[in-house]
Amino acid sequence: MAGKQTPPTPAATGEANVLVLQGGGALGAYQAGVFEALAAANHEPAWVAGISIGAVNAALIAGNPPEQRLMALRTFWDRASSRVPFPAPFADGWGRRIFNETAAGIVALTGIPGFFTPRVTPPWLALPGTPEATSLYDTAPLRETLLELVDFDLLNSGPMRFSVGAVNVLSGNFTYFDNRERLIGPEHIMASGALPPGFPAVMIDGEPYWDGGIVSNTPLQYVLDERVGDTPLLVFQVDLFSARGMMPRSVAEAVQREKDIRFSSRTRLGTDMQKRLEAMASAATRLAERLPDSLKDDPDLVALLGEASDSPVTILHLINRGEDYESQGKDYEFSRATINDHWASGRRDVERSFASPRWKQRNLPDCGIVTLDLA
Repeated sequence: MAGKQTPPTPAATGEANVLVLQGGGALGAYQAGVFEALAAANHEPAWVAGISIGAVNAALIAGNPPEQRLMALRTFWDRASSRVPFPAPFADGWGRRIFNETAAGIVALTGIPGFFTPRVTPPWLALPGTPEATSLYDTAPLRETLLELVDFDLLNSGPMRFSVGAVNVLSGNFTYFDNRERLIGPEHIMASGALPPGFPAVMIDGEPYWDGGIVSNTPLQYVLDERVGDTPLLVFQVDLFSARGMMPRSVAEAVQREKDIRFSSRTRLGTDMQKRLEAMASAATRLAERLPDSLKDDPDLVALLGEASDSPVTILHLINRGEDYESQGKDYEFSRATINDHWASGRRDVERSFASPRWKQRNLPDCGIVTLDLA
């Protein structure tokens, strides 16, 4: 397979669309709604990168032909929400919150069809070192679902680049599994979503891996680091946890707010830092043009120029802002009503963003990174 020398194929605008999907369990239905709206607007991705549930959604997209991608996403999310398929008796307020917390409790006790099941043997009674002793749930159903809904031959040999992140349990190092560098199988997607202690580590090439969200819940930095050539990138950064929020009023809200902050992965901070690095690299390039030839081979200048990129980037942030009725269990609240709400919210945020005058009047940047948050 080709390495990172192959840039993604540009769209009609001259930009290559990249879909970047954060982790967040049940909140991942928001990403499905985002994809539906992007596809309707002819913004199918040339590259999709994900963490945890974002890796699952990414596989469903990259592992299906365009006309079947939405169907694969809908099949997965309908199956995942089939444990609590009935409508919520309340649209919002405390009644809806009680419904959501009850649905999350049902999932915690019984698992999710096609995803995970509770272990029969309690971890403290299992043989130390076994998956049964180190996790609460068995994720074998997810493997079967991936084999059913994802064409791995297409995922590996198709035109769409695919990247998912996981953490090596032994070294603590972050690793990306990329179809431009290796053959991808179900185990790579499962490793990206193996969040302990719920799920067991996944063995790949003799090494155990956990959920990539432990280190970083978004693969945005990987996408920015791996871009090559001068093709402009249009990155749809889909975050499932909002870094901004209200002051908690209870212990439950404090738990929820802590989870939002931890898994939002400080996307804005990372983007701002990358923009500063790009600006410094551009300044070094301009300075190099004015220096005498005797200084152009200076190691310090060469190092600075090595950080420059010819590929300008526009990042459109799409952030799941959450609802007042959501609780600390929102990432494992898989009721059909809530899943459908998340899906609709993702679709609506894309439509709002595309309707914004700032989007319609935007110009492609000549260099560096431009960020937009329009929803």
